Amino acid sequence: MKVLVVGAGGREHALVWKLSQSPLVSQLYCAPGNGGIASLATCLPIKDTDVPALASFAHQEGIGLTVVGGEDPLAAGIVDAFAARSLPVFGPSAAAARIESDKAFAKRIMVEAGIPTARYQAFTDLQGALAYLEHCPLPTVVKACGLAKGKGVYICASRKQARQAATQIMGERIFGEAGNQVVIEEYLTGQEVSLLAFCHGEQAVLMVPSQDHKPAYDGDQGPNTGGMGCYSPVPVITPELERQTLERVILPTLARLQAEGCLYSGVLYAGLILTCEGLKTLEFNARFGDPETQVILPRLQGDLAQILLAVAQGRLADAAVSWSPQAAVCVVMASGGYPGDYEKGKLVSGLEDAARQEEVTVFHAATALKDGRYYTNGGRVLGVTATAPALPQAIERAYGAVKLISWEGAHYRTDIARKALVGRAY
Repeated sequence: MKVLVVGAGGREHALVWKLSQSPLVSQLYCAPGNGGIASLATCLPIKDTDVPALASFAHQEGIGLTVVGGEDPLAAGIVDAFAARSLPVFGPSAAAARIESDKAFAKRIMVEAGIPTARYQAFTDLQGALAYLEHCPLPTVVKACGLAKGKGVYICASRKQARQAATQIMGERIFGEAGNQVVIEEYLTGQEVSLLAFCHGEQAVLMVPSQDHKPAYDGDQGPNTGGMGCYSPVPVITPELERQTLERVILPTLARLQAEGCLYSGVLYAGLILTCEGLKTLEFNARFGDPETQVILPRLQGDLAQILLAVAQGRLADAAVSWSPQAAVCVVMASGGYPGDYEKGKLVSGLEDAARQEEVTVFHAATALKDGRYYTNGGRVLGVTATAPALPQAIERAYGAVKLISWEGAHYRTDIARKALVGRAY
């Protein structure tokens, strides 16, 4: 079977890496891919949102399964377009993907489904948002309603900060159309964790839990990013909390979407927070996480191609999903200045040495391959992932490999997964 992966980041490299291990897969393509992905798949010069070109390629090449990596093509209706041409595709429809692409829609679904979440208000006009911010409890959270690459969330300790956030989102439109609407939420405290599930209709199979590190700097300081690292398992997520997530969050969401006429098929990603009042849901994503995928897939013992094809064909019950007891840690290496301004084109050294380390895989998030050398080509450049029987050893292996890699201005957090060892959040 020929398989096409749509996307260009570390998540897509991890998907390609795992799919390449499947006996079902005869040939792999990735659109557009990156320098590292090119070692495992044929990279295509097609943007991930160029849905007509992707559908034409899949039709002409007889692609047996297309796996959509990111949120942008899902919101653009890639699954609908492929389904209209009877092309097998893994991912939710544009209508179902609103669970991520429209935060106001997602909050309404949560409330109607009785899912524990933060109290909120949504606004389509800046003046209404500013008026509400004059009396809402502090701190508060101001979010761009649409897709903002994980950067459209502001935690505001003062009214001045909150007004500035709303003005940047809705007035200055720093996130473009994602700022047509804002959601203003109650601020919740606690450890944040991620639980993803393979889903079809009202059926779901949980993946192993993971914990992302969004802030740019050690100790969870600095601006939010797309994710600076991740680890799995997460000691604070007990089997009982997994059961609660499935029964109180995932399944009610699928049922509510079904009632709205949106059959959900693909990955449903629940961003959770463990508060003093119990587990609550912060947000949903409609796809694999990044960098969560880089620690989840190394722990998957089943055949990823078989699982994704079963979901795409509505046969989730037939999927053989099992997990390794090993721990996995991913440390993201980023360009200097990220998530702000940064330079591209920096020569990366040490990749071969890092890849030779025991149980280490280097996933490329934003590299370009030129004349046999790799150069930086974005903000988050690499995801250095290590596995081991326990978290302390996985941390040691991941950072041992990170120290072998360098380029001008490279930046990474030095505390990924440390909170799991002390049993508390920073």
